[in-house]
Amino acid sequence: MDIKQNILFVFPGQGSQYVGMGQDLCQEYATARKIYEQASEVLGYDIADLCFKGPEDQLNLTRHTQPALLTHSIACLQVFRELTDDRLQPAMAAGHSLGEYSALVAAKSLSFEGALRLVQKRGELMGAHGEGEMTAFPLDVDTVRPIAERYHCAVAGCNLPEQTVIGGRPEDLARVEEAVAEAFPRKRAVRLKTEGAFHTYYMVTAAQHYRTVLDDADFDRPGLQVLSNFTGGFHEADPASIRARLFFQLFHPVLWHANLQTALAEGVAAIFEFGGGIGPGEPDAKRPNLEGMIKKGMRGSGHEAAYYAVINQQTLESAAAATAAD
Repeated sequence: MDIKQNILFVFPGQGSQYVGMGQDLCQEYATARKIYEQASEVLGYDIADLCFKGPEDQLNLTRHTQPALLTHSIACLQVFRELTDDRLQPAMAAGHSLGEYSALVAAKSLSFEGALRLVQKRGELMGAHGEGEMTAFPLDVDTVRPIAERYHCAVAGCNLPEQTVIGGRPEDLARVEEAVAEAFPRKRAVRLKTEGAFHTYYMVTAAQHYRTVLDDADFDRPGLQVLSNFTGGFHEADPASIRARLFFQLFHPVLWHANLQTALAEGVAAIFEFGGGIGPGEPDAKRPNLEGMIKKGMRGSGHEAAYYAVINQQTLESAAAATAAD
């Protein structure tokens, strides 16, 4: 691959964790083992043991999920850089919700250790002060929003023009799901496994506590453009602005489709997704979390870019070989 091409690195968020995550990388690569060892030192517990062995209910706790996914994403990224001699230099980075922190690490705005401390506290606060659940609907935001608000629910994410996530109390979400099923019988809602109604007003208290954590964290000016879930556009380079947007991100919708369209408008030639995985089976059977949304977004925009997953040993080595051959 021509290193002058416009490259975007992307990182998934919660929902892409699974027991066994990262084990294949650590068995094969010393670089991955070092990343997990660093993470365990910062976090104060054995993150590798939790990721590799579970139990699943502990891994799915927000306070554990967020540092686990950050660690896996950065391990995938660092081993990929090693295998490709770091010749593929991105122009942009983006992450979905939690993934925005991995993107800031990739951009050298946050150190890996600094990002771990932030997401550890972020996860603790979201779990402790939040409430509610989330549901994804295959409908546009303008259709879903008035139904959601009728039952005190709020938009939590705009992933695609026809995929909107809302959050609220379980009983309120059930009323929204019932109303949508009645109005749109062919549209199937999916209740998500989360500890709270993330990116809605239910996270305001968590965000208020998190603000002081952000204020104390060390940020540098990013070395490449990083997309903001809160605005849908690029972060300003000023660290104070990045802190503010991460604060607002906690209780405002994730504008992922807007992020993708902003990147595509810059003429992205290749997209690499690092970390996480969805679907049944062992690590080598997992599928990338963001791939479907990325490819649908590209089809909708009419812009084409090469896509590579780097989420386990198999896809890592395949992507490294493919880019070496391009």
